[in-house]
Amino acid sequence: MASSTPASGIELGGGLRPPSDASPQDGLRGRSPRSDAAPSGETPIRSSTLWRDGARRLLRNRLAVAGGSVIVLLCLIAIFADVLAPLPYTKTNFDRLNEAPSRDYPLGTDQLGRDLLSRMIHGARVSLIVGLGAQVIVVLFGVPIGALSGYLGGRVDLFLTRFVDVMYAFPRLLFVILVMSMLGAGLWNIFIAIGLTGWVGIARQTRAQVLAIKEKEFVDGARALGAGFGRLLTRHILPNALSPIVVAVTFGIPEAIFTEAALSFIGVGINPPTPSWGQMVGEGQQYIRSYWHLCVFPSIAIAVTMLSFTFFGDGVRDALDPKLK
Repeated sequence: MASSTPASGIELGGGLRPPSDASPQDGLRGRSPRSDAAPSGETPIRSSTLWRDGARRLLRNRLAVAGGSVIVLLCLIAIFADVLAPLPYTKTNFDRLNEAPSRDYPLGTDQLGRDLLSRMIHGARVSLIVGLGAQVIVVLFGVPIGALSGYLGGRVDLFLTRFVDVMYAFPRLLFVILVMSMLGAGLWNIFIAIGLTGWVGIARQTRAQVLAIKEKEFVDGARALGAGFGRLLTRHILPNALSPIVVAVTFGIPEAIFTEAALSFIGVGINPPTPSWGQMVGEGQQYIRSYWHLCVFPSIAIAVTMLSFTFFGDGVRDALDPKLK
């Protein structure tokens, strides 16, 4: 009687048995043996996340990349302004007042003989500090108020919502001017004025996101496992509401820069002799027919900065929109 050795994993009776390297639990779990291992010689597939997909879509947006590149350049100019500026921004030369662009002064001089290029380089620092610093205050005020309003609901939500509506009723720029007239000109006062008037928009967006997310199943599951109020907000709800907050911040930065420029233009912004683009436009607009360079170059700097942040903000908004996957 001839006998043969059965192949690995096959019984002579026609039934199948698992290979020797498989565990009995594999069949019970409904998956094939070693199904989670990557084939030999192949790169494992990375899991896709909202932020990774958003970064990929953002890099494909040419306008957003161009705007981001200009923003990075402006940040470098602001950081190294003391090194890049050819002259101190307070140094005067009364022999060369209101001089047109030349080899010695590439952007010309102002009415006090100060180098316009040096003042614009230092003005970039002021504009970016105002834009970023004001948004920090806006986030610190708006996100907690919106989160508490959306999560607690009831009378708290009613009170905070009505308060936000009242704040929305004031014209923002006029309200900022009123606050600045009370506090006086200065960089820190600009932070306070813009922060106190700019948080209402981000508060509304945060409230809307919290209202939608707090009804999700994973929040109910965390609550059933004993997660408290603070943990639910900080670990489960707010991290999933970051996308519109990030977009709001990117659009809020150019708005704060323009507000600072408007305040400095009318004389209630940055204190002289600290240079500000809006202040330079305000000082040079009366000489625009005779000395055009005094306000044209700062105006171009404001326009390019706002356009760059707008392009970058549009790209971030589109990149983080799950409907555009």
